[in-house]
Amino acid sequence: MEFVIVSGLSGAGKSKAVEFMEDMGFFCVDNLPAPLIPKFAELCMAGHGEYERVALVTDIRGGGNFDGLFQALDALNAMNCDYKILFVEANEETIIKRYKETRRNHPLSHEGSSLQEAVAAEREMLAPVRARAAYIIDTSTLSTAKLRGEVLRLFGRESDEKAVSINVLSFGFKYGLPIEADLVLDVRFLPNPFYVPELRNKTGISDDVYHYVMDTASAKEFMQRLEKLFEFLLPQYVEEGKSALVIAVGCTGGKHRSVSVTRALAAYIRQKGYSVSENHRDMTRA
Repeated sequence: MEFVIVSGLSGAGKSKAVEFMEDMGFFCVDNLPAPLIPKFAELCMAGHGEYERVALVTDIRGGGNFDGLFQALDALNAMNCDYKILFVEANEETIIKRYKETRRNHPLSHEGSSLQEAVAAEREMLAPVRARAAYIIDTSTLSTAKLRGEVLRLFGRESDEKAVSINVLSFGFKYGLPIEADLVLDVRFLPNPFYVPELRNKTGISDDVYHYVMDTASAKEFMQRLEKLFEFLLPQYVEEGKSALVIAVGCTGGKHRSVSVTRALAAYIRQKGYSVSENHRDMTRA
């Protein structure tokens, strides 16, 4: 079991780091009281792989005295639970800027105390936790995408390098654009089986319709260009931190050409090792 305890300064990016870990398959718990950590670890270790990767967040919200946390860590050691601490921090100027932009109150802000004093006090209180951290990420100069890259570098597996859920969706322009689409492809330039009597009442799921569309020279060249495009695009989306991508493929009615191209594109993306689903919004419309 991979057991990670995430701590660090308020406003440094702990929540965002944990979001990325959750996308990578970690079961994440925010602000679990320190005395409950050993019991929770025991339950996870007694399971059957349901909690193979766990991340817990503990920070100043749990109180300024971290003796309870260190007692919990000692208990984890006694249980032979191999844990790691990830400490997320940023410089004072960056944290103050972030709090001013969000207009939120710092957990240690009190009447009459400045934000600068609160940040300094928290840094001092968390120093013992930082000293025991296996990993430290300073987010002062990191974009969201680069923070994700750091989390991926520390905790990622080979499968996480393609951790984006892709939905390839066929549709008919006559019924409107899918509002959830990130990318829209118009394939109305391809030969239309609607004008072939024996194919009109079939869909792109049928092999004869599929080959009528996809065996043409224009479809073959289009797919070659499309494959090169997504060979470039998909790793960029993963690196940027996108967890879900909807590719909408449209023709006039959403029955023949768009369904055929959706089948071909989904098969290509799946072959590249990505998680992909294939859906046909308007294929069964009358």
